[in-house]
Amino acid sequence: VQLQASGGGLAQAGGSLRLSCAASGRTERNYATGWFRQVNGKGRELLAAISREGTRTNYADSVKGRFTVSRDNAKHTVHLQMNSLKPEDTAIYYCAASYRALITTRYSEYDYWGQGTLVTVSS
Repeated sequence: VQLQASGGGLAQAGGSLRLSCAASGRTERNYATGWFRQVNGKGRELLAAISREGTRTNYADSVKGRFTVSRDNAKHTVHLQMNSLKPEDTAIYYCAASYRALITTRYSEYDYWGQGTLVTVSS
C-alpha cells in the first residue's frame, strides 16, 4: 500500500491545519494508521493512532485536546485535524499504516510510510 500525506503548510500560532493521508494500492482492507512528526532529524514521535475501523483512537499527551484523528474508509483517507497550533508543533508530519495491528502506538509495528508533509507554525 502507498500512502500520500498532504495538507501541510504555514500557520500562525493558535491557527489550524488539516492533514490528510490517502492510501492507494492494496486498499481492499483497512489499516491501523498513525500520525508521527519529526523535528530536526530527531526520532519520530507518535501523535495519534486510529484503529482500522475508526472506533478507537490514542493520542500523545503533547497533542491531546488539540489534535483529532479521523478516517473515511470509503475514501481510504485518514485525517489529522490540528487546532490551537503552537510554534513547537513545527515539524515534518508523517502518516504510517500497520498491516498487523488493530491499533498500535509502537513505531516498529508500522509497515508503510508516507513521504511526510511540512508544518510550520509561526509565533
